[in-house]
Amino acid sequence: MNRQNMSPEDVLEIMLKKDKFTKWLGLQIDEHRKGYCKLHFKVTEDMINGFDIVHGGVLFSASDSALAFACNSHGRVSVALDVSISFTAQVKEGEILNVEAKEIHVGNKIGVYDIRTINEKEELVCFFKGTVYRTAKEVR
Repeated sequence: MNRQNMSPEDVLEIMLKKDKFTKWLGLQIDEHRKGYCKLHFKVTEDMINGFDIVHGGVLFSASDSALAFACNSHGRVSVALDVSISFTAQVKEGEILNVEAKEIHVGNKIGVYDIRTINEKEELVCFFKGTVYRTAKEVR
């Protein structure tokens, strides 16, 4: 399938076929379109660190997954060049978190994305910024 004819839904289906990590984390995709992804997940006991709060790596991974779904939605394989995360609130077991990735800029080779994780109280849990390199290779 030529990437010009590939819809964001086609890309997502291709990505999810092999993505065991998304399934393992329990990420549920709620909305997906070009340059955008919204997903949610429930914080489980296995995600909690020694201080009874969610491990930062879980928040990073969920944000990174949302970034991947958003930036690859154009049908071109895109990979992270630079990412950063700021943690702004603690998260406890059982909380449901919403992660939203928005495209800020997309060029021929570079894309920039804003990814925010919000808890059920509509509080910002973490802010993740991702810069990606857009290859010439099609998502397959």
